[in-house]
Amino acid sequence: MTMLTIAQNAPVLPLPLPLPAPGTGQKQEQPWMRCNDARALTTTVPREYVHRRSLAEVFLTGCERTGADTFSLTGQWPRAHTFFTSADGTSHDPVQVGETVRQVGLYLCHAAYGVPLDHNVLLWSLDFTSRPGRLRIGRTPSDLELTATCTDFAWKGSRFSGHLQVDIHRDGHLTGTGTARFSCVTNATYRRLRGERGILAPSRPLPRRTPLPAAAAGRLLDFDVVLAPTGRPGRFELSPDLGHPILFEHTGDHHPGMVLVEAARQAACGLHPPGTFTPTAIATTFHHYAELDAPCWIDATLTAPGHVTVTGHQENHPVFHSTVTTT
Repeated sequence: MTMLTIAQNAPVLPLPLPLPAPGTGQKQEQPWMRCNDARALTTTVPREYVHRRSLAEVFLTGCERTGADTFSLTGQWPRAHTFFTSADGTSHDPVQVGETVRQVGLYLCHAAYGVPLDHNVLLWSLDFTSRPGRLRIGRTPSDLELTATCTDFAWKGSRFSGHLQVDIHRDGHLTGTGTARFSCVTNATYRRLRGERGILAPSRPLPRRTPLPAAAAGRLLDFDVVLAPTGRPGRFELSPDLGHPILFEHTGDHHPGMVLVEAARQAACGLHPPGTFTPTAIATTFHHYAELDAPCWIDATLTAPGHVTVTGHQENHPVFHSTVTTT
């Protein structure tokens, strides 16, 4: 089965209230008029809507619906994030663009399209591109303006799915773009998909192996490294710290999608001398769950200058495929 769960078992919150009904003297609600947060408020969207426990990890601050399937959102990136910051501390991490796209998709599913918060969201693909010159950290937090277009967002029985396109602007300049393809299923459906290896029979995770040196993986701290060396050039073993507060903020029965994206970035960096390769774009397709109790092998190949292909395999099954590029 080709999918990857990015959140599950979220608490149920009330969805935004619909606009007043006809006859109240106010504008009649249209099918697309259900996401109209007050954009002037200096607060985040509800953390539950983006499947985060910490408010510090919520990058969206507001949403206005502009059409049947189009939205204008606001967001903010903190100046000193513990994970999404370049190794030298001067810029936002390009992968933060991907995490922001992920949050937009989750928020719109719940707040605009009525997907219950206890549904499981399955990620099929995540692609994003950043503009390094627009990622520089300034004296104040980076305020963002985002536009989102939803395509084929629809219910088929109890299953909801769609394709998302997001553009991120900062100070009026395009800073990043991204797309995601996903579906949402009930807990009962998810249990059937996972079978014996799912939440009904939790696995025993493998112990963490000694990680790559942080500089070789494009990171500042060993704690943030998700790969272990194998002694074979271009091949690594997926071995993150399962207590990482950002990558494993929610307890799950497999490695989250953003862990695999991070693995792709670090594997691409590992093919180059430390500090010489900074990814600006990553395109990932997810094929299979990355289980916690079996080795997952990550292979990276330089296919052209500035282009690296990264694949993950586990128990003779493809797990994901990424193309990592730099400008």
